[in-house]
Amino acid sequence: MKILVTGKGGREHAIITALRESAPDTKIFAYPGSDAISEIATRVEAKDLLDLVAFMQREKVDLCVAGEEAYLVKDRGLANLCAEAGIPCWGPVKEAAQLEASKAFAKHFLKRHNIPTAAFSIAHTKHEALRAITTYPVVLKFDGLAAGKGVAVCQTEAEAVAFLDEVFTSRTFGEGDMIVEECLTGPEISIFASVCDGSYHILMPARDYKRIGDNDQGANTGGMGAVASRQLADAELLEQIEETIVKPTVAGLQKDGLKYRGFLYFGIMLTPQGPQVLEYNCRFGDPEAEAVLPMVRGDFAYYLLAGAQGTLKRDLVHFVDGWSVCVILASAGYPASSRNGDVISGLDGVNGARVFHCGTRKGEKGFETNGGRVLAVVSQGTTRDEARDKAYQAAEAISFDGLQRRSDIAKMHFE
Repeated sequence: MKILVTGKGGREHAIITALRESAPDTKIFAYPGSDAISEIATRVEAKDLLDLVAFMQREKVDLCVAGEEAYLVKDRGLANLCAEAGIPCWGPVKEAAQLEASKAFAKHFLKRHNIPTAAFSIAHTKHEALRAITTYPVVLKFDGLAAGKGVAVCQTEAEAVAFLDEVFTSRTFGEGDMIVEECLTGPEISIFASVCDGSYHILMPARDYKRIGDNDQGANTGGMGAVASRQLADAELLEQIEETIVKPTVAGLQKDGLKYRGFLYFGIMLTPQGPQVLEYNCRFGDPEAEAVLPMVRGDFAYYLLAGAQGTLKRDLVHFVDGWSVCVILASAGYPASSRNGDVISGLDGVNGARVFHCGTRKGEKGFETNGGRVLAVVSQGTTRDEARDKAYQAAEAISFDGLQRRSDIAKMHFE
């Protein structure tokens, strides 16, 4: 089999690792990939998506796996172009990927299909947004892709004005509207499902930690760590989420004529009124993928191929018991900026953990920082404490100038 994975970060490093372990003889390509990914896959150069699809046709690639979300909505859409070329793609077509690319599209979808979510309004200007805010705290969401940074939970008017200036005045995330949303309370949980047309398969749940600092303080990031286990949600809660959220979402996609084959992420708040959807992602979450995928067993490669071809073969994979903890090591300045070129030491001294490269490059002295989130250090254990202790012990072996790391991953929200 020949598989091409799109993306370059820690999630893609984890996906390719899982594919490589489930099918050692598979030829794996990565676009654009990274220096670390090139150690387990062949990097591909292409000037655009059309060029990439032409490469896949020439190489007779059997499966394209969408890791990074941007390619799903770029130009005519990765999955759309693959379909035209007859290449199975594990990732939704551009029209369905609007569930992630447009927060407004997602909120209207949720409301149309009676799926529980926070009350909201949509503002086109800073003035409209301020007028729509009736109470604090309030959640403000940029209507577009923003690498996990386009959301602000504002406790005061001053915080709201600062974020609105970032969106409407500075245009930090580009052109786009603003969703003004009721602030829900409760612990969060990430639910992943493989969706193939009208069928779905719920995978191992996870929880990520978005804020840069301990106790969920500081700025929002793409995620500073994650914990995964089947014990995160009991059977009753999972059944409630399936019946009120997952099943109606898949039915809604079918009803709206949105073809969906790929991973679907449900960001959910467990409120006193029950589970409510915070957001959809049309791919595996990051850094949750780094925590979940080391727990998968079975023929993961053929599972994705069969799904992309139209058949969800749930019995091909299963997830082991226990816990998995992912700790992110971030660079100086993150998330406002990131500092590149700081030499990373200690990678050879890591024991009892996997290290996935999120933002690194090979320099004269070895790997160095090349992005905001630099490395994901991941360990498993029979208990949460065991997995957590192993992950942090492994993370202690790694250092670089300006390193940022939370100390409460897999601890906060459990005590």
